[in-house]
Amino acid sequence: MERIREAGRVVAEVLETVRGATAPGVTTAELCRLADRVIAARGGRPVFPTEAGFPASMCTSVNEEVVHGVPGPRRLVEGDILSVDVGVRLGGYIGDAAVTLPVGRLDEESERLLRVTRECLERAISAARPGADLTEVSRAIQSHAEANGFSAVRDFVGHGVGEKLWEPPQVPNFTGPGGARPGVTLRPGMVMAIEPMVNAGTWKVRKLGDGWTVVTQDGRRSAHFEHTIAVCESGAEVLTLP
Repeated sequence: MERIREAGRVVAEVLETVRGATAPGVTTAELCRLADRVIAARGGRPVFPTEAGFPASMCTSVNEEVVHGVPGPRRLVEGDILSVDVGVRLGGYIGDAAVTLPVGRLDEESERLLRVTRECLERAISAARPGADLTEVSRAIQSHAEANGFSAVRDFVGHGVGEKLWEPPQVPNFTGPGGARPGVTLRPGMVMAIEPMVNAGTWKVRKLGDGWTVVTQDGRRSAHFEHTIAVCESGAEVLTLP
């Protein structure tokens, strides 16, 4: 767990560095190069290109892009929202986290979308206590998103994390058919990445022609927040903090 925490600190530093550089006029490729420098300086290795085949060290998803946006020449403009997802391997273990950042001033709905999605993550982390069923984590995300008029993405899920980028169990953002099912009891020592993806409109998504970028089916905006957490005797502990 301590080694995962070390990798998580690098992830946290990358996200804070990118947060400080996110502004109108900056390209997503420039932000990715910043991430590369931080990861290299800390002796880490980006896991998305090496272990998932993704064409960059971090995902940069703008506005209606839900996940897996590929960094490139796109320049951010005032009012955009930018979801940044980073995974780092350090000393054989992995940290994985994501955040959605405002680019300048946002419209009211976008501000609310970011706030509610962040609250979904906070509620899910609070639900990840010893003895709880995993469905309680998923329900915390879905119920809060829907209570605020938004929807939880169903095609992508959180996951266990540690020596590999994706480990069991899956952590869906919803319950019911196709979602989280009862039967996985959380125990101290479990480590997982909880990552609510919340859309302003429908939960349905589609993949673009680049084979990676996933967008909302209705073109409305999406937000994404993620932490790697450990289930401890006293509750969940976040491992992707500075």
